[in-house]
Amino acid sequence: MSIASSTSNALPHLTQAQAELTRHIDVVNEHGVHEQVSIPAERALTVYVDKREIVTLMTLGAHPELLVLGYLRNQRLVGDVSEVESITVDWEAGEDGAGAAAVKTRHGITDIAARTEKRVVTTGCGQGSVFGDLMGEIDTLVLPEARISQARLYGLLNAIRLQESTYKSAGSVHGCALFSGEHMQIFVEDVGRHNAIDTIAGWMWMNGVVADTDSIFYTTGRLTSEMVMKSAQMGVAVVVSRSGITQMGYDLATRLQLCTIGRATNKHFLCYTERERLQMDSSLAVGGVRKVEQA
Repeated sequence: MSIASSTSNALPHLTQAQAELTRHIDVVNEHGVHEQVSIPAERALTVYVDKREIVTLMTLGAHPELLVLGYLRNQRLVGDVSEVESITVDWEAGEDGAGAAAVKTRHGITDIAARTEKRVVTTGCGQGSVFGDLMGEIDTLVLPEARISQARLYGLLNAIRLQESTYKSAGSVHGCALFSGEHMQIFVEDVGRHNAIDTIAGWMWMNGVVADTDSIFYTTGRLTSEMVMKSAQMGVAVVVSRSGITQMGYDLATRLQLCTIGRATNKHFLCYTERERLQMDSSLAVGGVRKVEQA
């Protein structure tokens, strides 16, 4: 994982408006016994760019400023972190109880009305959305010559298994992580996997992190076209998921030459695309080499 050179003067000012991630509620279990459990504290965050309303995101609110920054990055509304002067989050400022994120850019965003006019609602949890012109920029993306060994993949999955998380205490959230080799750089959870990956994209910008041949992205969610596209925009060429892949995700990953590995838990996995990027050692798998009988 490489670190890009940057000056602190070019970085935006961010508030630190982290919200409570869970709340306690009373429930009745199958035995008729009352107990108290934790649930994720989902909340709405409306994003305004230079006083223009752009989108409302449903989020836990763990890192709202990084989420907004990464959203602007992955939507290609902002080309460089230095274009943003500040992001201010206020959880009581929005309408109908929603929080508000006020983004102030240094010079405005050219043709923002036209660029945000066409919106596609995605399969993402929490109503994900992308602006329609992103797919036209696919062929401009060039990914690094990244590789992953089977041993390294197992090390990554073990690190995820040991990671403390909101999911373990409250469930109902998705987690995403960025690895450099087997080292976890950052782990983020949110109600939608698209929010988690956007937060990581914002973190990368704020910390000058540039994906390279050691970079691996992990998600608990399925590999949809949106997740594949955002991973590629972050420059990550190997993506691992606990879940599976959709047809559009598969087709897009094939076009981008991005390695997708799914159904990855413990020592089980399926490599869907760019198998050349995966260095196999089947002796590491449970029971050694598994033969698939023909029907």
